[in-house]
Amino acid sequence: MSPHLHDEHSHEAIAARLDSDLIHGDLGDVVLGAVDGTVTTFAIVSGIAGTGLESGVLVAFILGLSNVLADGFSMGASNYLKARSDQQLIDNYRRIEEHHIDHVPEYEREEVRQIYSRKGFSGQLLEDIVATITSDRDRWVNTMLTDEWGLQLSQISPLRSGLLTFAAFLFAGLIPLAPLLLGLYPNWTNHDIFLLSAVLTSGVFLVTGALRGVVLRVSVLRSAFETLLVGGIAAAIAYLLGVLLSGILL
Repeated sequence: MSPHLHDEHSHEAIAARLDSDLIHGDLGDVVLGAVDGTVTTFAIVSGIAGTGLESGVLVAFILGLSNVLADGFSMGASNYLKARSDQQLIDNYRRIEEHHIDHVPEYEREEVRQIYSRKGFSGQLLEDIVATITSDRDRWVNTMLTDEWGLQLSQISPLRSGLLTFAAFLFAGLIPLAPLLLGLYPNWTNHDIFLLSAVLTSGVFLVTGALRGVVLRVSVLRSAFETLLVGGIAAAIAYLLGVLLSGILL
């Protein structure tokens, strides 16, 4: 066995993985907010750059900042509502199972018996498993929620999820806009400003893509460049659309 596999399966590593819902949830919210914030904001910047407007930097900054604040709040609120709905669903089914256990415990024991029978357990071992699970009310209810209803029990706070998504969207979305402030200085051309924005945004794509790889437990390098590619395509589409519309309307 390789040292890496041995370390991954140590007692401490296994315990940490089993308790890692909150960490993975936080990372997922951060990645979701950061990727969307960067893509949508830089798409606006690219679209304005494609028009070639003399006041393009100012227009891009105003529209980009409006997008970061409004769309970021919308996305954070949506993530909050989703997490809240998931939690309410779990709470509703928890009340149902608690009611069943209180009023028809033998039927609920039979459900546990059939669940673990389908997993290959039988005889005295199966009866011992049923007895162990049903000896603790919370464990019994949680077993029914996950194995009967297929619900994913989560420790993630809906408010925390929404705030993390909004904060990541805001932070990442402001990075493509930061170079636009250089438009206040006359020695910076629009071309140079948009180019610097593109470079900084590419860095954000790589970092958020790497975080995405950590969350998904896939190649960090591949995930980073995939995110860069997707973001680049979105920016290219917006830029070409800006060029096309400027040729038609201006």
